[in-house]
Amino acid sequence: MVNHKAGAHALLKEAISRAQEQLISLQHPEGYWIGELIVDSTLCSDYVTFMHWSGDIDPALQQKCIDHILARQLPDGGWNIYPEGPAEVNASVKAYLALKLAGFSGQDRILTLARAKIHELGGIEKTNTYARLYLALLDQIPWDAVPTIPVEFLLLPRWLPVNLYAVSSWTRAMVVPLAIINHYKPTRTLPDERGIRELYLDPTSVPHHKTSGLKQFFILIDRCLKFIERNGFLPLRQAALSVAERWMLERIGDGCSGLAAIFPAMLNSMIALRCIGYSPDHPTYRKANADFRELFVDDEQGFRIQPCFSPVWDTAITLVSLARSGISQYHPASRKAVRWLLAQEVRIAGDWAVSNPEPEPSGWCFEFNNPYCPDVDDTAMVLLALHTAGYQDDPPLYDRVVRWLLSFQNRDGGWAAFDKDVQNPLLENVPFADHNAILDPSCCDVTARVLEILGDLGFRPAHPAIRRAAKFLKEKQESDGSWYGRWGVNYIYGTSQVLRGLRAVGVDMSKPWVRRGRDWLEAHQNEDGGWGETVASYEDPSLRGQGASTPSQSAWALLGLCAFPEMNRKSVEKGVEYLVSTQNPDGSWSETLITGTGFPRVFYLKYDMYRNNWPLMALARYASGVPASQPEPGLLPEILSEVDHNRELEPSTEAAFSSLISGFASLPVFVLLKDFLTK
Repeated sequence: MVNHKAGAHALLKEAISRAQEQLISLQHPEGYWIGELIVDSTLCSDYVTFMHWSGDIDPALQQKCIDHILARQLPDGGWNIYPEGPAEVNASVKAYLALKLAGFSGQDRILTLARAKIHELGGIEKTNTYARLYLALLDQIPWDAVPTIPVEFLLLPRWLPVNLYAVSSWTRAMVVPLAIINHYKPTRTLPDERGIRELYLDPTSVPHHKTSGLKQFFILIDRCLKFIERNGFLPLRQAALSVAERWMLERIGDGCSGLAAIFPAMLNSMIALRCIGYSPDHPTYRKANADFRELFVDDEQGFRIQPCFSPVWDTAITLVSLARSGISQYHPASRKAVRWLLAQEVRIAGDWAVSNPEPEPSGWCFEFNNPYCPDVDDTAMVLLALHTAGYQDDPPLYDRVVRWLLSFQNRDGGWAAFDKDVQNPLLENVPFADHNAILDPSCCDVTARVLEILGDLGFRPAHPAIRRAAKFLKEKQESDGSWYGRWGVNYIYGTSQVLRGLRAVGVDMSKPWVRRGRDWLEAHQNEDGGWGETVASYEDPSLRGQGASTPSQSAWALLGLCAFPEMNRKSVEKGVEYLVSTQNPDGSWSETLITGTGFPRVFYLKYDMYRNNWPLMALARYASGVPASQPEPGLLPEILSEVDHNRELEPSTEAAFSSLISGFASLPVFVLLKDFLTK
C-alpha cells in the first residue's frame, strides 16, 4: 500500500514531479494545452459521402479516409462507436456507403461481411435522422423517409413549446443548415454499382420508424408538413430561408471557427451554403471549408478527423492540476496559461441570452472560437483554474463571471451545459430528436462543477442557490448511491464530481446520503486498485461502475473519495498505488478506452489529455491530505519543499527570490493565513 513511509513518499513525490514535467512540456507557446479528441469512424465516412455529393473528390484524401475506416472494421463485419463496443447500425451503414463510393465491389468479402451484419442490425430501416440525411443526398433513401425540418421553424415565437431556442445549442447548430437542405433537397444520383440498396431488408417499402403515443402524433405532423411542401403552400418560406441564412452566416464569419465549431454543424453548413448558391470560390465558403479542414489530423498514426477542438477545457483542467500539485502562480507555465485563458473570455451576448438576457456577457467556450456558445461547464472550470492558480488581479472579473454562472441555474435547482431551462420533454418526441440530445437538461456533473468553484469562492449551504442545487443533487442520486455522469463516462464521473462539489460548499459529508456515494465508489474498485466503467453503462445501467481500470476514471474515483476527511482508507491507498504503479517513465499514463461523452448512446469522445491531467490532480489531492477547497498542512508541503518547481524561471536574483517567496506563499498553511488576514 502507498503510505507515508519513506519509500512510498519518494514514489509519490517522483510521480507528481514527472507528471508535472510531462504536462508542462506539452504546453503550446501561446499558453494553452490541447489534446486530441478521438472518435469513431463515422466522421471519415461522412466526409467521403460529402466529397461524392459535392463532386470535389480528392483521391488521396479519400484513400486516407478509407484506410481509417477499414482499420476500424470489427471481425463480425460491422463498425462500432466506441472501443470494445458492439457493431452499431448507423456507423456500419455509413462505412459501407463510403467503401462503395470509393470503388469497393459489393462482392468484396469486406462488404459481404458488413452487409450481413447490417442486415442483422435491422438494415437501412434502423438508421437515424442524421444518417438518413446523407443517404438522401445521394438518392439512397427517399426524402419522405427523412424527418422534415421546416425552415419556418426559425420563425416560431418563443412562447410556443417548439421553437429554435427551445432545443439544445448543438441541435440548433445542426438543424438550421439541415432546414435549408430540407428545402432544396439537393440529390445526386449514383451509378447502381455505387449504391447501397442491398442494405434494405425490404427494398420495396419506404423505411419509417414504428412509433406510438406522442411520437406518432409528431409523425403525423411530419407527414402533413411533407404534404404541404409537395403542394407548394409555403407563404413564409423565402423569409424563413433568409433568416436561416443570416443566422448561419453570423456564426461562420470572422471570429468564429465554423458553425458552432463542431464537425456535424460545420459539414452541414457547407452543404447548405452550396444549396443557397455559394460557389466553392466564394470567400464565405472558402472560410467554412478552411475551418473544417483544420479538424483533419494526419500523422504517423494515420489520418483521422476530430469532431472539434478542446483547448479551453484542456487548459483549465491542466492548470488546476498543476496549481494543486504545487506549481507556483509565478511559474512561466502558470502565468502563460492564465494570460491565455483571460484572453478567451467571451464578452458578447450569444445564443444563451435569448433565454437568459439579464447577466452581463461573460463565459468561456470549449473551442478556440465559438463566441455564440460559451458554456457553463467550461466557464466554471476556467474560473476554478484562475482561482486555484492564484489570479486575483481583476476582482470585477470574478463578480461578473459568478453572476453569469448563477443566472443559469434552472428552475429545478441544477445547471445545464449551454442554456437555461431548455428541458421541455415534449420535444424528445419530434422525429429529428433521435440523436438523443435535443434538450439541454440540468445534469449532476455540471451542477457540481458550479458548486465546486462557488465553494472555493466562499459560498455555503445557507445561500439560496446552493441550497437549491444541493436539493437537486440529493433528488437525482441513484438508489445505489451513485450519480449519473452526462459529460463523462459515467457514474464514476458523476459521483466523483458531486462529492467534490458538495464538499466545496460545506455540505456535511457525514450525512448518510452523501456517504452512500463514497460507499458506491469503494464497492466498484477493481482488484488492481483502479476504477473503470464501460460506455455500455449508458445503454445498460446495471453495468454502472464496471469496466477495465483507466487512469482518468481511477483519478475521478480517488478525487471523490478524497472529498471526505478520512484519507487513510484502504480504497484510497490502493487507488493511489494503482496510479503510481501504472505511470509511464515519461510521466504520462496510457489509456485506450473512451471516457468522454458527447451524446449518450450515440457519440463518444476520448479526451487524450484526461489520462494525464486528472491523475496528477488526484495524486496531488491525496498528497495534500485534504479535499479540494479545504487546504491544510499534509504530505504535499513536505513534497513540494523537495521539488524545484521554478527551475524554468530566468536565473536572476530577483526572479529567484520571487520564486522562493511564491513557493512558501502557495503552501496551504500560508494560504489559510492569507485568507484570514484579508478577511
